[in-house]
Amino acid sequence: MIAAPSFLGGKNWMPMAYSPKSGLFYVPSNEWQMDIWNEPVAYKKGAAYLGAGFTIKSINDDYIGVLRAYDPKTGERVWEYKNYAPLWGGVMTTAGGLVFTGNPEGYLMAFDDKTGELLYKFNTGSGIVGTPVTWEMDGEQYISVLSGWGGAVPLWGGDVAKRVKSFNQGGMVWTFKLPKQS
Repeated sequence: MIAAPSFLGGKNWMPMAYSPKSGLFYVPSNEWQMDIWNEPVAYKKGAAYLGAGFTIKSINDDYIGVLRAYDPKTGERVWEYKNYAPLWGGVMTTAGGLVFTGNPEGYLMAFDDKTGELLYKFNTGSGIVGTPVTWEMDGEQYISVLSGWGGAVPLWGGDVAKRVKSFNQGGMVWTFKLPKQS
């Protein structure tokens, strides 16, 4: 039997964001499915347990993760960014018209909030599964994000595990200072 989305969900724990400036919601999600079948399965502490055999699979050949901008008044999809691997990082918007998120490939990315144009990306060396945050000190704005890929996805087998098996593990905090607007 095929179930879509997989038990991991299409929209899971990763926070979405809303921008009062653009009036849009930015939603990270994943398009994957699973083969699931009846077979005797024993509970193993710390392992995923569905009471059945399963394999997580991608629905699309070129992406699993997708960041979409929606107009909450109309339900219209305004733009989308497709990512080869699952998106597990949260989203943050800024008053300056930017949308920040990260991906398991290790990139912190900044998009134009209205068009979805990728304006900036930086490889942090390990996957991003947290949410970027912004803060201010001495009149300067900063963006910080945790970088450290991990989790159970590589353990489940199937084509999704193949997409992420070579991603670097790690654990660090990256901080970026935004340029002052003129």
